[in-house]
Amino acid sequence: MPTAPRPRATYWRLLLIIPVLAVLWVPAFNRAGPALWGFPFFYWYQMLWVILCSVVAAGVFLLEERRHPTRDDA
Repeated sequence: MPTAPRPRATYWRLLLIIPVLAVLWVPAFNRAGPALWGFPFFYWYQMLWVILCSVVAAGVFLLEERRHPTRDDA
């Protein structure tokens, strides 16, 4: 039985590396200030990347889905 060709990888997927590198580069956020609503920089920086990572992942998913739409033949 023939299989459908696999879609080629796109460069949009490279955007998924940004949140990983931003969180792994510890010297960038290893400090207490500036505080935001009483939270030290270290904590709100990490929480900000939780939100940004979701936005980046959703954006890449939508761009990939638009390029390679799936078919529901069920």
